Amino acid sequence: MSSVAMIEQTAGKGAARAAARKRKRNAGGAGANHRPGWVTYTILGVVLLISAYPLYYSFLLGTSDAQTIAQNPVPSLVPAGHFFDNMRRVLESDIQFWKALSNSVIVASLTSLSVVIFSTLAGFSFSKLRFKGRNALLVFVIATMAVPTQLGIVPLFIVMAELNWTGKLVAVIVPAMVTAFGVFWMTQYLEEALPYELIEAARIDGCSMIRTFWHVALPAARPAAAMLALFTFVGSWTNFFWPFIVLGSSNPTLPVAVQLLQASYFKDYSLILAGVTLSTIPLILVFAVAGKHLVSGIMQGAVKG
Repeated sequence: MSSVAMIEQTAGKGAARAAARKRKRNAGGAGANHRPGWVTYTILGVVLLISAYPLYYSFLLGTSDAQTIAQNPVPSLVPAGHFFDNMRRVLESDIQFWKALSNSVIVASLTSLSVVIFSTLAGFSFSKLRFKGRNALLVFVIATMAVPTQLGIVPLFIVMAELNWTGKLVAVIVPAMVTAFGVFWMTQYLEEALPYELIEAARIDGCSMIRTFWHVALPAARPAAAMLALFTFVGSWTNFFWPFIVLGSSNPTLPVAVQLLQASYFKDYSLILAGVTLSTIPLILVFAVAGKHLVSGIMQGAVKG
């Protein structure tokens, strides 16, 4: 017997008609084939334009020259014709652009990989294993997110100097191999996405705990891991503060190298913004390649049952 008929028997025809109208509205508004209206697309379009304009503004200044920018700091919406000339000047400058680019690729890739692996391993332990002090330790890890990064710079630099790691990429990679946010993120996700029955089945089949993590927990955490990897890659790529302190100008990452353009060329904004645009292109390519897979992974993790 349908729920509407049951409501009619228990509460009367008026309540049944109201329930039927509500069900019809819900079916029409949340169906699988329902498409957003023009208001939704208009709001999304405005948000997209507002978000993309700073990048486009940087590109416009990068296509101009210093004299034009000095006369008119607000450029027209049509790019000028000096971008490739400014790009050549950036590549031929003494900031070691290609070395900085390779350093950023190495640091961002290794950091993203290590954060995903170690955060997923810690999230699996906190969410599915039972040991003394588990909750207190998790609270302590989360509490470290409230400590400003700047407070740990001096002792961290002293440690790097004692290890003779200053000026080396390892000084940027090792402190970022696992993050408190990554541990919290993977713990919350695996708590819901990984049933205990799968772990018990793997253990009954003879898997050790490490094999259970590798063959059961890691595949289950793939959607959240993809999102964490992308955000970690972006954060590592754009990180300036710590690489600027520990690496300096001798072995820079890309943000540090772009900042050095201001020292080599006195406020030549066309050159600086051309360097900024060049440093942003790899991130755009990463989002273009991984964005679709990221969204599909999130949707796969959101649909259960």
